[in-house]
Amino acid sequence: CHPVAKPETRIEDCNLSPCPPRWKVTPAGPCSSSCGLGLSVQLVTCVQIHQGKEILLEEHSCPVSEKPLTSIPCVIRTCSYEWSFSEWTECSTSCGNGVQTRQDFCLSLLTRKHVNPIFCKRFPKAIVLRGCSAGPCPEQVVGTRLHGAELQTVTPAARLMTAANAEGARYKDLDFPPSAVPAVPQEQTEETNGGEEELPKGVCGKLFLNASGVINMTGVESSDCTVAIGRPLGEEITVSILESSLNCSAGEVVLFSGRMMWRTGCRKLTMSLISSRTNTLIVKQRVLLPGNGVVLQYNSTNATKKYYQECDKQLFGPRGEIVNPMRSPGQRQEAVCRTFINVAPQHRIAIRALYIDLGNESNQTHFNYILIRDVSTMKTTAFRGKQQFFWQSTGSQAEIEFHE
Repeated sequence: CHPVAKPETRIEDCNLSPCPPRWKVTPAGPCSSSCGLGLSVQLVTCVQIHQGKEILLEEHSCPVSEKPLTSIPCVIRTCSYEWSFSEWTECSTSCGNGVQTRQDFCLSLLTRKHVNPIFCKRFPKAIVLRGCSAGPCPEQVVGTRLHGAELQTVTPAARLMTAANAEGARYKDLDFPPSAVPAVPQEQTEETNGGEEELPKGVCGKLFLNASGVINMTGVESSDCTVAIGRPLGEEITVSILESSLNCSAGEVVLFSGRMMWRTGCRKLTMSLISSRTNTLIVKQRVLLPGNGVVLQYNSTNATKKYYQECDKQLFGPRGEIVNPMRSPGQRQEAVCRTFINVAPQHRIAIRALYIDLGNESNQTHFNYILIRDVSTMKTTAFRGKQQFFWQSTGSQAEIEFHE
């Protein structure tokens, strides 16, 4: 540029206003497990950049709904050992209530042989003792009453008519809409399935999607009866136990489980309240004596706390398509988008990846992956890159996380 005179170098202040607070994530620590599913803890702090310096702020200064997870699943390798069990023994009594037992042993997955239990010591182990019932003893049948009526042999048609009359008397004084009172017999599931499938008669194994209703779990034929309640994201479910005839001393119990709660009970259940804290709830009842069980009333309300992100999706059975990312033009993508899948308790979930496009291969890293979690076992499987896959659940609930 010579001989043109060179201008003076000038430094001027630009935008001095501080940047908005944001979440800062440090690299994840080591996996908590040397094999199988573990957790890796990462430090999440709220910071703000002011005049080129990073300032640490209180957590409430950053958007709570956008806070990254402090613990993330990690899998280093498949475990070589696991607990295995023998078959349950016969009931210890020929009539009445007894117990069943089974033997546990540590199994090598490589040789399929028993090894020293010390190799499985840090793995969770299932129960090896449970209650059982061999039916009423002959001397106990005489004079036994159930719900105010003597035990008698009835035909299936008479049983249905008796149950229908009992339902009408039980709920006639309650302020419920007619649709909330369970009909007898029940031919169809409450799950919205377009009429393509019929589920077995009775309440067990059904998915209820209404905003409110009554679920009668008394007198079911199976000892283990499970129902599920589902609502859209942003709602939570409250259950009131209208009636309970569980025999606690015999080991009868009812279990309430959701993504953020777990509760069991037997005694003093009547008129107690249970909140799911999220939009789904599973109720599992275990009875040993015929005719016992609980009657529930459920209602859904707006959730008091936000437990999901804007990009999260909820799917109920029996089929659907999952596309990621699910965002509108100009909308910022959340760090982790999840899809929750809930089907009727008697069903299982199959997920097939049909097409995966991660864009320019040269720009991809190992952080592009999909996690699928089997909620019943909390086992998480990771699929990376352009890997197409087929996955099946062991229970009726699954969660998918898309990490980009």
